[in-house]
Amino acid sequence: MADNKPPKRPAEPLFDAGHVPITEEMDSAKRNLPPFAPVAVALVIVAIAVAIAMYVFRAKPVAQGGIDALYFSQPETMPNAMVLLNVTLRNVGDKTLYVKTITANLKTDQGDTSDDAASASDYDRYFMAYPDLKAAAIQPLVVETKIAPGAEQKGSVLVSFPVNKQLFDARKELMVTIEAYDQKPITLREPAKAQ
Repeated sequence: MADNKPPKRPAEPLFDAGHVPITEEMDSAKRNLPPFAPVAVALVIVAIAVAIAMYVFRAKPVAQGGIDALYFSQPETMPNAMVLLNVTLRNVGDKTLYVKTITANLKTDQGDTSDDAASASDYDRYFMAYPDLKAAAIQPLVVETKIAPGAEQKGSVLVSFPVNKQLFDARKELMVTIEAYDQKPITLREPAKAQ
């Protein structure tokens, strides 16, 4: 009588790590990469978290302002010109602003030149040498000026440049840089000149 049992299949050989067929290599994307959906969700969550952090910790302006007026003086007896700049500085931040240094920078066709603002105690001495600037001067903007949040400070900045009137009038740019303690420098620029 014939046996109705199916024929026995030969036993599968044990896995031999030294003899892995090329079709079973582990360097395929299917074997090495995690599923796409969870990775995409994780990337989107990380991108949203980074965007929120960038928005919250973005650099916020500390102060705004500008150069309201400027006056040039160079008597014939003086080798350098003196420039009086009336400026306005508004604290738009949420902390009190303390002025550390004040400098002015003049850009001309002959290059750049800069000068630190004169001390308020020297204004009278400079006005004796450059008398036409005295009428335009307002209270000096001095180092260590304290500006409360939301407050505005107007003041004069007196600087000297080794230029003549013609070169000054043909300037490319004039700016006042105010450095505050623990803040980024604040740059005040003159309004664009009419052509």
